Amino acid sequence: MIALQAPSLLLRHQHHVAGGLKAALHNPNVSEEAKANAQQQLENMGVATETEAPSYDEETNRVLGGYKATLTNNQTSSEAKAHAREVLEAAGIEVDLGHTSDEHQTRVLAGYKAALNNPRVSAEAKAHARDFLREHGNGESV
Repeated sequence: MIALQAPSLLLRHQHHVAGGLKAALHNPNVSEEAKANAQQQLENMGVATETEAPSYDEETNRVLGGYKATLTNNQTSSEAKAHAREVLEAAGIEVDLGHTSDEHQTRVLAGYKAALNNPRVSAEAKAHARDFLREHGNGESV
């Protein structure tokens, strides 16, 4: 079973590495030498890079962020998700999120489980996390 998952894990790993290298290209705290190295690594990976990221005003960024959130919201219709995808693609934003709704649900559950062990989380929030896990969890005792 692990051998069947390895190519998928490798692709996800490469996707994350490419994302980190792209972030380095646009980070003002990264040296020019490091940026050139990141650019070279991306070219070696066969990943296309834009020379300049699209620049939007704050309101447009919020609107586009809302459309991106729509894509992962389990309570939105497929029509709304299709519209959000169209708007994001028209704005030049990659919409392939690289994870399924099952993975999203797993991450949500993991977040609530982590809250139970975090000393900075209030008792009220921990109670809410326990309730959520009882309702949506995978049957483990909380």
